[in-house]
Order: sequence, then structure tokens, then C-alpha cells
Amino acid sequence: MSAHHEEILEQFTRQAAGYAQSASIRDQDALDLLVRWSAVTATERVLDVACGPGHVVCAFALVASEAAGVDMTPAMLEQARRHAAELGVTNARWQLAEIPPLPWADDSFDVVVTRYAVHHMTDPLAMLREMVRVCAPGGRVVVCDLALAPEAVAAFNAMDRLRDPSHVRAFSSDELRELYLQAGLGEPRVTGYTLEGDLDALLARSFPAPGGEEEVRCRFHASLDDDHLGVDARRDGERITYRHPIAVLAATV
Repeated sequence: MSAHHEEILEQFTRQAAGYAQSASIRDQDALDLLVRWSAVTATERVLDVACGPGHVVCAFALVASEAAGVDMTPAMLEQARRHAAELGVTNARWQLAEIPPLPWADDSFDVVVTRYAVHHMTDPLAMLREMVRVCAPGGRVVVCDLALAPEAVAAFNAMDRLRDPSHVRAFSSDELRELYLQAGLGEPRVTGYTLEGDLDALLARSFPAPGGEEEVRCRFHASLDDDHLGVDARRDGERITYRHPIAVLAATV
């Protein structure tokens, strides 16, 4: 296991329970949009790459014939199985594996999706190419992730690495679209939404490096004046709120 994969494993083992219960992760409107944008049908097979606590898998399983989730953190898959049981979902399956590669043969799925994982990858293009490989001709590859204004990318990434040492790099919308082209896909269809949250709640479920929490707070406070983090940080009484810009991209294989 690489050092970065060990970092992901440590962070998301610790974050698993809080992450699974986060309102932003469970947001039904965002999940419904992802399902709609994939154009999934009742006869199709779906794979969620870096599935975390299973909310995306279960949202697709309620529509598709079957849905699978793969993740490298056992604690996240434990949360996923619990979530599926709570919903009564019986057509979901789970796989523990490092990513990439993906442990399936070519053309195994009709929709291959990933949500909030690209910015944790040291080689996101390699992951996207694996998603293309396991997607059958005519299927769709869907990426849902942060999509920052180009001028905010550097400042946001520096801040979020302090909050979560497994963060590698968030991209702009244009950079995400370029990844699609580099992976051999056509120009993606793009939609999006904002992921709203509260800084205190975000930090409560995070495990920053020593001294990181105080520095993250300082950087959010500094962004109140000029939004240099690109997340529309605002003061709401005693709270600091934010709005992460999220892009959802889809292209046919």
C-alpha cells in the first residue's frame, strides 16, 4: 500500500461514522440529481468507485437492476452495509480494494460513477481510465466533485490539505472536462449544485494535522473578505458557513 493510500485509510477510518451521518453526504436532492444525470435504467448495472458509506450505491440500487460499491476503507464499507440494511436495499454489493486499478473485467457495468473522490487521487486520470475500461460501450461515466473557480484552486487546496491530509487536489470545471478528453471520452454533459455546510460541523468530523484546525479557521475568516477560497464563506451569527461548488459530468463510452 502506498503512503498516500495509508493516509486515506487512516483518515476515512476515523471519519467514517461522522461522514456517513453528514447532512451534505445524505442530501437526497443531490443524490437524485446524480441518478438522473446518469440516465440509468432499470435493467442496468452500476458501479460507484470510492463509494464511502454507500449513499450513492443505494440511490442507484433503488433504480437499477444492481449496484456495486468499491472502497479501500473497511470502516466505510461497514457504514455502507448498515445504510443498505436500513433502506432494505438487497441488490447492492460491496468490494474492498485499492483504487486504481478496479477489480472487474472490461465492460462489466453500464454506469460507472464516482462522487467526491477525484480530489483524493494522486492520479485521477488513471482512475478515470479504469472507470472507462469497466464501462460497457454505450454506458456512461459520471464524475461528481468539487469544481472551483480557477483563481481559487491553489488557496483552497492548501487549506483543505490542512483540514484533511488525504486531500490531494481539487480542480476547476475546465480541468475536470479536460480529464474526460484525456481519458478518451467525448465532451461531457455538465450540471452542478452547491454543497452547503457549516465550518464547525465540517471540522467536527475532520481529523486535521496538529495545528491544522486553527489554521483552517484562520483561512476561512480571511476568505470572508474576498472569497479567495472560492466557497462563498460567510458569517451567520457565530457560525461560518460555506457553499462548495460541485460539478456533475457525464459522457457516453
